[in-house]
Amino acid sequence: MTSALPTPSTTGTPARRTAAAVGAVFLLVGVLGFVPGITTDYDRLAFAGHHSGALLLGVFAVSVLHNVVHLLFGVAGLALSRTAGGAVAFLVGGGAGYLLLWLYGLVVDHDGPANFVPLNTADNWLHLVLGVGMVVLGLAVRPRTASPL
Repeated sequence: MTSALPTPSTTGTPARRTAAAVGAVFLLVGVLGFVPGITTDYDRLAFAGHHSGALLLGVFAVSVLHNVVHLLFGVAGLALSRTAGGAVAFLVGGGAGYLLLWLYGLVVDHDGPANFVPLNTADNWLHLVLGVGMVVLGLAVRPRTASPL
């Protein structure tokens, strides 16, 4: 009699499952950025730039470009989750990218033209948490190789 429960061989490695879950969350966030009500001041949603007045969940600055980046990042996570190596690269590399974005958000003038994403203080803190979290997850779920004796 076979078990109906999923096994590691049918569900993928922890790295693959984690990257797929993170990718799916980014896809969801990208879609929600286009939903009036979940995104407040939706009528102020601009394509890009600091002048976009829309806020995801009433907190995080978003623009069409920002939402599209979330969608593309989610697709990348799902695509890279097809292999354990790709999954780890997505988590660690994506986390490093978010840490760079956090640093950028700290130094950019939030009211200036260089703030093309757009970013606000809430975004900056979220990018720090995402960056650290994704790197830690990627390192925690990376496949282990047998150590030589």
